[in-house]
Amino acid sequence: MRQGKKCVQQDRSTRLCDGNLGKINREVETPAYDRNGISTGIVHIGTGAFHRAHQAVYVDDCLAAGEGDWGIVGASLRSPDTRDALGPQDGLYTLAVQDKAGERLRVIGSIAKLLVAPEDPQALVAYLADKATRIVTLTVTEKAYLRRGDGKLDLDHPDIAWDLSNPQRPRTVYGFLSAGLENRFASGLPAFTVLCCDNLPANGETVRQLFLEYVTARGSQYAEAMADVAFPSTMVDRIVPATTDEDRSRISGKIGVTDAWPVKTEPFMQWVIEDQFPLGRPRWERFGVTMVEDVRPFEEMKLRLLNGAHSAMAYLGLLVGRASVAEAFNDPDIRTFINGLWEEAIPTLPREAGLEPDKYTAALAERFSNPALVHRTAQIAMDGSQKLPQRILAAAATRLRDGAPTGHLLTVVAAWIACCEARGRTLPAGHFADPLDDRLADLFSGMLSVSELVAQVFQVAGFTSIDESGEIARRVAVHLDAIRNGGALAAMRMANA
Repeated sequence: MRQGKKCVQQDRSTRLCDGNLGKINREVETPAYDRNGISTGIVHIGTGAFHRAHQAVYVDDCLAAGEGDWGIVGASLRSPDTRDALGPQDGLYTLAVQDKAGERLRVIGSIAKLLVAPEDPQALVAYLADKATRIVTLTVTEKAYLRRGDGKLDLDHPDIAWDLSNPQRPRTVYGFLSAGLENRFASGLPAFTVLCCDNLPANGETVRQLFLEYVTARGSQYAEAMADVAFPSTMVDRIVPATTDEDRSRISGKIGVTDAWPVKTEPFMQWVIEDQFPLGRPRWERFGVTMVEDVRPFEEMKLRLLNGAHSAMAYLGLLVGRASVAEAFNDPDIRTFINGLWEEAIPTLPREAGLEPDKYTAALAERFSNPALVHRTAQIAMDGSQKLPQRILAAAATRLRDGAPTGHLLTVVAAWIACCEARGRTLPAGHFADPLDDRLADLFSGMLSVSELVAQVFQVAGFTSIDESGEIARRVAVHLDAIRNGGALAAMRMANA
């Protein structure tokens, strides 16, 4: 679909938008293409900061190289915040790349249209069903996939139940994908490719299985065709801290007009994609994207070494008063702990894939110590119950089977429990959130022993699917007891010894 552009009249003189690109400071890079001439070939669901600092940047590069039919329609499943901020800006925003050398600014123009799904579900369904749409990308966070503890789709979730009863006014990602595909098939159009960019294990195959569980429950007449939809797996990597009011003020001052929602990030970015695109794709590989047959080795390395270290720095950092990744990583005890965590995790990675984990962790150390990025530990601590299985527990289970030490890995799980329990006590009550908060609060208010508490947390979180014998929970209880009795610093030193 072609996208017309215009600024909201009252913002024309001061707001970042197409009409004001000529006012941008000359040192700031701006879109090197006519935005009025692009059409949209990608629908992206989940237009948060990560998408805008990662996939949208790669697409912007492709548009600048003349691939003008890959503009993005961005949609939110929940909040109107991104649309409200960027709508008056014609979808434009500033990318601030920060490192020790300073800050480099670039205006990104690949988002051509912004939608808020709850306000008009049919609008999003229409774009999904449009012939021009060939790829649907997803960054909706782990919790939006509505999985049960055993990994299956939670068919009892109220939003899933709504979608099954109201298929043309969906609320969930499955409902929207299903509605869009049904409308396409009814019109004789082929299926788009679904490209998940969230941190799920084997994310393409995982989302495909969850989607097909929904389709089966839905009883769609197009179930057979939906089983053939391409769901390539991906691995994405770029650190994207939350934008602050100070960031907005500073960046607006530098570019010369007001930007309501810039994003800041690091120089490093990585995207590994399984090359399965029946309707075609942008030539991303020209701009550093790695197209492969099997993404799983890359995904496991990232989940266990980068994301696992992030979780460790988040929970241990919060317990010892470190507010950012750089503060945490530059703490000698935490740095030593992270090195030990990597030593435990690396042997669990596929050895035949040529991953070079030592080079990867050296690059991570450089990235984590970047003082220009204030990546808050409280931000990383969000939704731990959804993240720890693939980041920490899977590696711990492998180590346990091999009879190898698990002290660093399982101290992270204990630190997560300690942090959840500390909110409203030694940590602010709303410092971070987890989908299981209500159920965890009930456990923390009880008179349970450490062993009983950990066993109950594992049951509630669904960790027992990984820890069938209960041995991991028993070991986590030892580390949680150490945190309670001696503090997080003592627990880290015990693991490091």
